[in-house]
Amino acid sequence: MAEIKEECGVFGIYDLDGNDVTASIYYGLTSLQHRGQEACGLAVSDTKGPIGNVKFHKDLGLVSEVLREETLHKMSGDIGIGHVRYSTTGASVAENAQPLVLSYVKGSLALAHNGNLVNTKALKWELIQSGAVFHTTTDSEVIAFHVARERVHTSCVEDAVLNTAKKLQGAYGLVIMSPRKLIGVRDPYGLKPLCLGKRDNAYVLASESCALTSVGAEFIRDILPGEMITISHEGIKSDLTLANMVKTRAHCVFEYIYFARLDSTLDKVSVYDARIRGGKSLAKSYPVEADLVTGVPESGIPAAKGFSEESGIPFGFAFYKNSYIGRTFIKPTQKERESSVHLKLSVLEAAVKGKRIVLVDDSIVRGTTIANLIRMLKEAGALEVHVRISSPPFLHPCYFGTDVPSNDQLIAAQHSTEEICKMIGADSLGYMEIEYLEGMAGGLPICKACFDGNYPMEIPNENNLQNDFEIHKI
Repeated sequence: MAEIKEECGVFGIYDLDGNDVTASIYYGLTSLQHRGQEACGLAVSDTKGPIGNVKFHKDLGLVSEVLREETLHKMSGDIGIGHVRYSTTGASVAENAQPLVLSYVKGSLALAHNGNLVNTKALKWELIQSGAVFHTTTDSEVIAFHVARERVHTSCVEDAVLNTAKKLQGAYGLVIMSPRKLIGVRDPYGLKPLCLGKRDNAYVLASESCALTSVGAEFIRDILPGEMITISHEGIKSDLTLANMVKTRAHCVFEYIYFARLDSTLDKVSVYDARIRGGKSLAKSYPVEADLVTGVPESGIPAAKGFSEESGIPFGFAFYKNSYIGRTFIKPTQKERESSVHLKLSVLEAAVKGKRIVLVDDSIVRGTTIANLIRMLKEAGALEVHVRISSPPFLHPCYFGTDVPSNDQLIAAQHSTEEICKMIGADSLGYMEIEYLEGMAGGLPICKACFDGNYPMEIPNENNLQNDFEIHKI
């Protein structure tokens, strides 16, 4: 139950046999709902129809709320993309929902984006100087406009996408729909995930493999860092030009700690196995005498299982989760967040009374949620509550799409571990040691800048641009 807002999820599908893909996009987005609960949308087109026959719908809300049956019945096409979104505070407006759909001199273009650029203001200023007018506050619109502008001077849309991607600095997983092609692009560091699947004669692009499973598609492979893949009736083409632009890879470790769904596999690493490994490393680093290991639903449970396996302390459930209550960080005020914790979780008194509890969670951001849970456990009769966190302390902001708050809101940036332990009311507190992170992620080269401040790329200082545009992370 981290207080970190999540990333976005993207989905694209092209059925080369001409079958309608609208329902598949709906199911794919539903399986990616954990990546964004603020807004969603889809766009579909008929590749055999006239250019520009794109139908789309997007709005604030969950997939089931926005993409209702009566809406989907009005949409059909053999190619389409979709998006689920979570943004920072201040950008919760329908205009910022995706996919973005453009009509321009070469026809139509639809784009969905997971990630965050660090040079958005420079790219936007370049467009504004040539007369562009923006309707959203997302960097995704900036990407779409650059693609449209490049397309005027290129022979094919994939060249326009590639020329645009060469300008992008930051993290991105893109799915782009042109009248006759579906394109996927992954940033050269591999910060954002993207994978490819196949169902009969339909090809699928998605942020996570769980979305492929939900539509009956077979997982083919992960899109490589820096790879652009183009799907058309001519087949599948791969371009690795972007991959050669950087020498390092930096997969976001928080995908394995929290973001990705438990049944997904990212870059050949099982998310479930990664979280089990995280729990085992906690037990090695911070052993404790206790009677029960439990996890904060849902994100802390696999790590708690790993802690139990390594320590020999029995694993069990200490909370009942009401699945019909929204996530606590959605609530706008601290008081509302606190009350939502009690609505969402209740303690199983019979499981904890008279016992020493190890409580495992994936992170501590502000400390409010974990403090409430510790108090609830002790009110239910727990003798001790020892907290173990399957990530290191958050000390630095993220610039790549994870909404880590500013340093003054990060409890670990302001207080020592001992101080935090007292503030949340725990009997002991242990964080994952940073050297265990790569092993947790299966040995992948990772970005762990939110923990150690070592960013995989230079973060541009854009404060000197003529206009200080308000660009929100997605």
